[in-house]
Amino acid sequence: MATTTRDDSAPAEAEIQASVKEGRIEDIVSGRQLLATPEEVEAVQPFIRQLLDDYGYPKAHIRTRPQWHVKTSPSDRARSYPVDIAVFNSPTHEADGLKIVVECKKKRRRDGRDQLEDYMRLSRADLGVWFNGNERLFLHKIEGEGRVSFEEIPNLPRYGERLEDVGLYRRDSLRPTHSLRSVFRAVRNFLAANAVGMTRDEALAAQIINLIFCKIYDERFTEASATITLRAGLHEPASVVASRARDLFQKVKEQYDDVFEASDGLTLDDESIAYVIGELQPYCLIDCDRDVVADAFETFIGPSLKGAQGQFFTPRNVVRLTTELVQPTVKDRVVDPACGSGGFLVEVLRNLWMQTEERGKTLAWPATEVSHEQQRVAIRSIRGIDKDAFLSKVAKAYMAVLGDGRGGVFCENSLTPKAWHPKAADEVRDRSFDVVLTNPPFGKKLKITDQAVLNDYDLGHKWRLAEGVYGRTASLLDGQAPQILFIERCLDLLRPGGRMGIVLPESMLCNPSHRFIIEYVLSRARIRAVVSMPEELFQPYTHAKTAIVLIEKHSDDPKADETDHHPVFMAVARWCGHDSRGHAIPYDDLPVITERLQQFFAGEELAFDHLGFTVMSSEIHDLVYLPKYYNPELRDRLIELEATHELVTLGSLADDGLLSVSTGHEVGKLAYGTGSIPFIRTSDIANWEIKTDPKHGLSLDLYNTYSRRQNVEVGDILMVRDGTYLVGTCAMVTPIDSQIVFQSHILKFQSRDHEKLNPHLLLALLSAPIVKEQIAAKRFTQDIIDTLGARWRELVLPIPRNVADQEHVIAAVKETVEARMGARQSARRAVMMVAPHDSLDPTVDYDFLVIGRT
Repeated sequence: MATTTRDDSAPAEAEIQASVKEGRIEDIVSGRQLLATPEEVEAVQPFIRQLLDDYGYPKAHIRTRPQWHVKTSPSDRARSYPVDIAVFNSPTHEADGLKIVVECKKKRRRDGRDQLEDYMRLSRADLGVWFNGNERLFLHKIEGEGRVSFEEIPNLPRYGERLEDVGLYRRDSLRPTHSLRSVFRAVRNFLAANAVGMTRDEALAAQIINLIFCKIYDERFTEASATITLRAGLHEPASVVASRARDLFQKVKEQYDDVFEASDGLTLDDESIAYVIGELQPYCLIDCDRDVVADAFETFIGPSLKGAQGQFFTPRNVVRLTTELVQPTVKDRVVDPACGSGGFLVEVLRNLWMQTEERGKTLAWPATEVSHEQQRVAIRSIRGIDKDAFLSKVAKAYMAVLGDGRGGVFCENSLTPKAWHPKAADEVRDRSFDVVLTNPPFGKKLKITDQAVLNDYDLGHKWRLAEGVYGRTASLLDGQAPQILFIERCLDLLRPGGRMGIVLPESMLCNPSHRFIIEYVLSRARIRAVVSMPEELFQPYTHAKTAIVLIEKHSDDPKADETDHHPVFMAVARWCGHDSRGHAIPYDDLPVITERLQQFFAGEELAFDHLGFTVMSSEIHDLVYLPKYYNPELRDRLIELEATHELVTLGSLADDGLLSVSTGHEVGKLAYGTGSIPFIRTSDIANWEIKTDPKHGLSLDLYNTYSRRQNVEVGDILMVRDGTYLVGTCAMVTPIDSQIVFQSHILKFQSRDHEKLNPHLLLALLSAPIVKEQIAAKRFTQDIIDTLGARWRELVLPIPRNVADQEHVIAAVKETVEARMGARQSARRAVMMVAPHDSLDPTVDYDFLVIGRT
């Protein structure tokens, strides 16, 4: 695969974000630290990157800091207007050599054009660019007969080219780019504002993807020295550009008549087609490092459609890592039963083609033989299914223009193979694939409710726990999440010994309510690798926490599988290359994890940290396959404490009778506001304290109902068990807030022997960083909130062996708790001094309002 030519001394797009720390960003050209304003981060620095990488201008010819200034009027000698980016004919940066000015500050296209024209009119620059991160505009200045005018041009000339060369690209002059997102954003915004008779994103997406396939076809079937067909020349009428594109699309349809319908066409107006071509024409899409179709689709189809259908397109780095997990070979047959726009299929195709090229080099094949073998591999090896007609068409077309394999992509519902067309049923049979690669649709609102479909799946039935093992019942569920049925479907498609790389909700690997799924999987296969993904992976479209899982189907020899004892590769990715808004950041753990995975498969020793470690299958506890649960770094830190601390689990303290552990109760919303007894919820616990102004108060009768069962005493410790962010937060019950009722999401720890287990020491132990880390590792997502569940028993408390150290900790905690209690009492006294006591309302409990009941 070709790579983008670039100045290695300048950072790539992700590296731009790397320097955005504490409100600063490093300027690519000057190296100076600048304020990280939105314009600088989203427009100025990215366009500098494009000037260097896409247009080839030398860094020495570009001026950013200190900024170049242009005149505010013809008589201005000081040159007062600062230019965001100035490009010169030489590194001397002389005024007469100013070639291009770039304005990045205006948010609206019209305002930006006016300011850009002023800059160009009052300088020697004959080319100008306006860019705000989402839209861009290219202008050419024309001077003559005492007048200055401006014309829009399709694009900038590359370094060394003339303006007249724009749109005269030869095939071998096209270059890949590090990112097309900004180009697609500009295209989307232009079309949304200007395309005639077309406003819906779905329709615009179909058109832009048709043009993308025209371009890829043009790149594949144009000789290296010939001029490309899909181009927009400097003064070419839009009608001519559009006519050429429509003629080209007819060839695409004729070449791939099994992909496109006779009614398909380029229905955008001429001006819009010319604009899109002008934006895309300098780039070589085939050699771009990203899946350009997925990029285009994600840009044009909003999150509302994707969220409703569970279509969260897999980022390229995740596709690569998942492909690395299954290690496809040219001998394998590969299927993606939820292929979407074809991301996994294309990655496998590229992987197999590289293997074919290497084999061709070894055997000294001619280029024609290599190409023939690559086509044979594509046709034989790859199959894809998606129930979305548009997406399956995109995947089919994408495979077609890249090489072939289009005949292996079908529009069917993978979960209902009995209803497939004969061609799909013949090509995609059960037990016929060596590899399954997929990211099945998932979402809270997606449920398969068709009883006929559910009846075809073991996981469509209810499962019952008996003697510690789940078994399938004859009863059908009312509904089942599609991702759960997809696991069974993928196992059905695999041959014995086949490999599955699948993206799954992380909760499926650890929650007690999903344990029957893991038992089912292990009855048919073994789990060989699990890589936890950060929550940002599919944001901003969904907050679903996911993991990539490698599953190997059992062989046909049951005895071999019974004695199976194997290492499970695990890793925790904390960064995935973009933030929660989908913006690129420089932090990405996936390449490192991929390297560790390769070491694992090669039998090399791992570093054993969160980016790659192994757990033996016999060491998997309670069928929990969540990597953070086995964090080796946390384990090593606990081992280091053994010399100075006694390591004791909370469960052992409870078993020995030193600790009583219980949960609270739910009183119901109708009980809220019935009195002044505080009802303590998870949000009412913070900084070792119970809030003095909880939102809800209960009646004395309700308090009397629950007080004996809850048995709250001074010195008890309340810990949040369930919640999104507060799990593990603790507070001590003091004399001024012992008359309370607490909810079921809170654990109460009560020492039964203060001499042997001092409550103040216990509070410090539960709040220690090493225990907080354990809580984070044992906190699993249940439905939509996190929970510690009964795993509080596994928390290891590091009790100092030195008694004097214990006493120092106890004294410090006691002093802190008493000081805070005193501060609350002082606050009450101060407030009560505001008005005489006889002016107070006797029906209001002021003690409760200020500091809680005493």
